[in-house]
Parts: sequence; structure tokens; C-alpha cells
Amino acid sequence: MKAFVIRELGHPSNITVTADWPEPKLGKTQIMVDVYSAGLNFYDILQAQGRYQVKPPLPFVLGSEFAGKVSHGFSLPAGCPFKAGDRVFGATAGSYAEKVAVEVSAVLPLPDTLTFDQGAGLYVTWPTSYEALVGRANLQAGEWVLVTAAAGGVGLAAVQLAKALGAKVIAAAGSQNKLDIVKKYGGADYTVNYTKPGWQKEVLEITKGKGVDVIYDPVGMITDCLKCIAWKGRAIVVGFAAGTVEKVPMNLVLLKNISLVGIFWGGYSVREPGHIPSVHKAFLDLLISGRVSPPVVYQERFTLDKLSDGLKALEGRQTWGKAVVRVKDEPAEKAKL
Repeated sequence: MKAFVIRELGHPSNITVTADWPEPKLGKTQIMVDVYSAGLNFYDILQAQGRYQVKPPLPFVLGSEFAGKVSHGFSLPAGCPFKAGDRVFGATAGSYAEKVAVEVSAVLPLPDTLTFDQGAGLYVTWPTSYEALVGRANLQAGEWVLVTAAAGGVGLAAVQLAKALGAKVIAAAGSQNKLDIVKKYGGADYTVNYTKPGWQKEVLEITKGKGVDVIYDPVGMITDCLKCIAWKGRAIVVGFAAGTVEKVPMNLVLLKNISLVGIFWGGYSVREPGHIPSVHKAFLDLLISGRVSPPVVYQERFTLDKLSDGLKALEGRQTWGKAVVRVKDEPAEKAKL
């Protein structure tokens, strides 16, 4: 089968797809899934270089988030809630391939209203944003939320979820085009361009001098954002897409009595596995009820052969919404934007 294989650590832009990689072997509690779409994530770029928290032994297939169908011709574990042909989404190591073996516990039914491309951005991106806002920041209706990199996958999910939870959202991005996208697809109340000097003053004006109650930052610009945080505000460290791990001046944390918290969704499977189903149910209920819109997928669908181009575009912040790789085309009657 085709797969995007990391044989030695390095930037994924230098890797080509392996055409004859062996199909994965099923474990006793696993099912085989035909991958139709897989989500691109910034941490994939880091993992390919050995710079991510999870370091699988070489060689390994890159990728994690996926959507597809339960494969025909393979055994299913006892008590498995799925049957061959079921549409599913989930996450496991090695999703940048035509087939993936995945634990039953790491798979969920894909709602009929969603395409495989949309489903490929659900399993990691959306629970990350939901748990960050609800579990870590304890977001309350009526509070102000500032979302950086708001046109990205986790950013747009955070904007939509914060709005659904009754918050007032200020979306921040680095270009007018991306701000327009957030306004159109995310429904942000206000937008600011954080490449403009003194953009924090604009945030303070919007909030009538109070500042924002919650900062959601996947970029690595917490220090800049603290200039417009409210008294007793909560700043969530989501990631470091800009490439630099910040060293936040602790006097800023002290003087405004703020909380600085992190969200590493991948750690929940080890430390709090029992909490995961409740988070999945919460954001899926919001999706199915229509309180939030389906995941926004970047307009260019990369093929498996062009996966390195997709990761390069993601790293260069050229994409918006959820960038995906199309491994296999879905039936025409299900395909939609």
C-alpha cells in the first residue's frame, strides 16, 4: 500500500511516498480502516524531525487524524460496535496511508452529515479546542475570548465553540484574508490583525478597557497577548506554531492575578482516558444539534503523493481551516464542500 514513511528524522518536505509499504497487522482490540482523508497537523512536522513529545521508533508512517470506512475482509474484535463499510473517524499513529489499524476505543461513527474531509479534522482538533476552553479555562457565557491564529484548524474550531458556549470572540490573525475567513466561517464578533504594532490597544478598546477573560493561543505569542488580558484572566497555551517555545515573564502573571494553563490533548489517553468520551460527546452534540457548523476544510485537497506540499503550506501558514490529504475519493453522492 501507499504510505508516507519516515525512515530517518528530517523535514517532511524532503520525503516522497512509499508505494509498497506493508499493510498494518491487526491487534486483538483493533479494526482495519480504509483511509479516505487524513488531517494535517503542525505536530506531524515536528514528529518527522524528532522534535515532538511522542517519538516512535524508525521507520514509521506519519499522521494521526483520519476518516474512512471499516475495511472489508478483516476480523473484528468481540463486542465491536462497527461493521465492515461503516463510516468512521478517529486517530492513531500512521494515518498517512491507505489503510490503518486502530484501537476500537479510538474510533467514532462519522455523522452522515459530514464528509470524510470534514471528519478528518474532528478527532484531535475539536476536542483540543473544547477541552481547552471548557476544561482548562472554565469559559463562561458572556466572557471575552481572544483566539490567535483564528483561521487555522484549532483556531476556527475554538472560535465556533466559544460562540456556541455564549462567549464574545475576538479573532486574531496575520492577514485581512484570514480575518475575512474567520468572520465568514467562524462567526467571530470582532477581528484584529496581530501584525500591526499596538494591536493590543484595539482589543482593549473593543472590550472597553477590561481586556479579554480567556486567551487561546496555538501560535506561541502568550507574552504579547498578556498586554490585553483582564484581571484574573486565563491564558491557554495550545501550541507553538511560530516555532519558538516562549519564556513568559512571570511578573505579568503575578500583577494581573492571571492563570497560565496548558492543553495537551494527547496526554489524556494516558493520564485521563475516562474523561475522553465525555469531551467527544459534548462537541459532537454541538455539531449534530447545529449549534456549531461542520469543520471548515481548506480549499485545496492534497493527495497522498503531494502530502509534503501540504505540510509545507501548513508550516508556512498558507492554509486556513483544516488542511487535509485526500487518500481516496468518497462516493459522489457524499462529496460536498
